[in-house]
Amino acid sequence: MIEIDGSYGEGGGAILRQALALSTLTNQPFEINNIRKGRPKPGLKAQHMHSIIALEKISKCSVMGCEVGSEKLTFIPGTVTNKTIDVDVGTAGSITLLMQSLLLPIIFSEKTVTLNITGGTDVKWSQPIDYFASVLVPHLKEYADIEVKTMQRGYYPKGNGKVTIKIKSKTNQEELLPILLDEKGELLQIKGISHASADLINAKVADRQAKNAEILLSDLRVPVSITRQYSNSLSTGSGITLWAVFSKNSYDEIPVILGGDALDEKGKRAESVGEEAAFNLKKEVKSEAVVDSYLADQLIPLLGLTKGIIKTSKITKHTESNIYVTKKFLDVTFEVENNHIKASLADK
Repeated sequence: MIEIDGSYGEGGGAILRQALALSTLTNQPFEINNIRKGRPKPGLKAQHMHSIIALEKISKCSVMGCEVGSEKLTFIPGTVTNKTIDVDVGTAGSITLLMQSLLLPIIFSEKTVTLNITGGTDVKWSQPIDYFASVLVPHLKEYADIEVKTMQRGYYPKGNGKVTIKIKSKTNQEELLPILLDEKGELLQIKGISHASADLINAKVADRQAKNAEILLSDLRVPVSITRQYSNSLSTGSGITLWAVFSKNSYDEIPVILGGDALDEKGKRAESVGEEAAFNLKKEVKSEAVVDSYLADQLIPLLGLTKGIIKTSKITKHTESNIYVTKKFLDVTFEVENNHIKASLADK
């Protein structure tokens, strides 16, 4: 039984989510204590329970201690099967955080799984659904065909966003090529999606976000294409996700895409939202990063599985926590130096 300390590093829910994914992937049970010890209200939240419920539906795993507020949990993994399931995260619970527990084991299951998820598509403290679809997913296309359809946006507090994610596995865990993301290539273009709830259409919020982002990005001297979207939603909200596309690196297999995003907040003007997203992206573009700091922590389990190297702009607490969890389940060692993260087989 693998023992995990949920208070390690940033002490948040990411440790549990990654443990669930890696446990299912490797078929190794685990026990976790001090769940979310680093948060003001420790223990399981409803959102974490929905990750487990979803895994129960697709793999028939078993769990002890799965209740709101629990700081200890024992998880016995099951085997992923071909399934179509419905998952309601509740109000504006993050859809993309839910996927952190499901994505990796499905990708390497040699199965096809369709997830119809209701929850928050664009909420604080999690990647927007457009970042998931346009920055993370392209890095996974070698391993699985992944289709992401956003039918309805879900903003805080009522959520009710509707997303369908279909994952068709193309490979198992054997003979995987290493991830080599340490050369960036030439910046080719910047793309993006600026979105807002339909009640903000008269105020042209999505347009204003996009326009100010375009102005701030103009000095990069590449084509900038930002789509404007308005959609019906239960709560008022808006946001913008941008991504920079580079020429393929010399290994010619894995795309180089850096992301940046921003959400509206009470009192924040639409122009400021667009400027914030553009500033976040430009900071990544002008660094030596080949993987942005948010994507880096999400790639750690995959890097541990495939080995290789990535170069990011910053080693975050989430990255450190994910390295800790990944080493618990895989025979891998990580070397971190000058924002390079190298994974190789652990010495026996």
